Amino acid sequence: MKILRTFSILTLFLVASGVSLNAQCKAFAKKTCLPELGEYTHDGNYHAAVLAEGEEAELFKTFYSDMEYRMAVCGEETLEQIEFTVFDVNNNILYSSKEADSGKIWDFRLQSSQQLRIVINVGSSGGSGTTPANGCVSIMFGFKIKK
Repeated sequence: MKILRTFSILTLFLVASGVSLNAQCKAFAKKTCLPELGEYTHDGNYHAAVLAEGEEAELFKTFYSDMEYRMAVCGEETLEQIEFTVFDVNNNILYSSKEADSGKIWDFRLQSSQQLRIVINVGSSGGSGTTPANGCVSIMFGFKIKK
């Protein structure tokens, strides 16, 4: 009975911690990343997660022709190296923040509607023997209707 009670308390703690971290990441996205969209209209979705150095996240999103888009990726200061790459359905690289001078923001327009794959990598700071840093990473999307 004592084991069941301990397991229940531990499970409740883990679920509550996950909800708390997710809420903190959403607040981070609203406060820090949303302003990066500038004059673009936010699509209403907050894509944010806690990532550690060396981790990767992947997101699929559909984009439509006749619209201008802005994609902004930002992370907490504890994560020094955040890179993102955008692939089309044929796995061709459309954009790489590592290769581009513009860094964490990409403004683009597609000739046809398509689903893109966005891969976010959190690089390692290189400190061996230390606990990897972690923090919130957010990706925001904004749009403008082409006139």
